[in-house]
Amino acid sequence: MGYKYFEDLPVWQLARNQHHEVVILTALVGFVKDFRLKDQIRGAAGSVMDNIAEGFGRAGNKEFINFLTIARGSNDETRSQVYQAHDRGYVNEENLDTFVKNNKQLSDQLTAFIQYLQNSEYKGTKFKRP
Repeated sequence: MGYKYFEDLPVWQLARNQHHEVVILTALVGFVKDFRLKDQIRGAAGSVMDNIAEGFGRAGNKEFINFLTIARGSNDETRSQVYQAHDRGYVNEENLDTFVKNNKQLSDQLTAFIQYLQNSEYKGTKFKRP
């Protein structure tokens, strides 16, 4: 793996873009009084980024895979909550469709990255010999 910092990972960059998109969506008028849902969506979207970063920082393949799996779950949770926001009238159909498309792309990339690491002989920097 040729990445030195988690910020260099394309999958983390997508997660960051999604978090930014969630912040914009949750700033819409409908969310003004629905603090619980707004906080849940923002928390789940932030969890995607954070778990990718934390797994990367663990420097071992198995741990990284575990955190990527958690990130994928948080990603699905984020998508589910955006559907809730749509159902409550906070997010219009166009924004929902765009978000879902991007969210599924991120999910697919997380899955591909997990599969890559599972099949890789690379075990992480903590296992390199001096």
